[in-house]
Amino acid sequence: MKKIKTTIDGLYKIKYEAYKDSRGYFFESWNKNKLIELDINIDFLQDNISISKKNVIRGLHFQKDPFSQAKLVQVLRGKVIDVIVDLRKDSKTFKKHEKIILKENDNMMVLIPKGCAHGFISLENETIFSYKCSEYYNNKSEFTLTWNDTEIGVNWGIDNPIISEKDKNGLSLKEIINKKYI
Repeated sequence: MKKIKTTIDGLYKIKYEAYKDSRGYFFESWNKNKLIELDINIDFLQDNISISKKNVIRGLHFQKDPFSQAKLVQVLRGKVIDVIVDLRKDSKTFKKHEKIILKENDNMMVLIPKGCAHGFISLENETIFSYKCSEYYNNKSEFTLTWNDTEIGVNWGIDNPIISEKDKNGLSLKEIINKKYI
């Protein structure tokens, strides 16, 4: 495994080895000891899978402390643009976002630190997205940063995405700060 820095502090791409032959391929989707060798020692408590149609945006979700989650994410089938927004007020990259393309067979995961909002847009039908989370889901501490917040300025590359009612009703960064959710 190899840890690759991004522009957001604590956000890493993790490149892993896959073994391919005429039957297909095999890879370890998670190995705690190998991550510890990369100075990543997180106890993941919950796994989630989402399956999305093309042009679905999921996010930008986060849980506030004390239920904030680190996430290790990857695409098992299909392709996404993964979006991470730094909501840590004491971070030098506060309010910045990073977009990372993830697709099946690219041998790539993304490690998202606690304190960041996360979402993605599915670029293919039946995209399967896997999340490992360091905290259990807590609906009372979960919030959604609106996907089209002008202060963040994510260019999703689509005019008419498919978005859930929950995500349509997300809060602006200004509202999140004013309500002290971060």
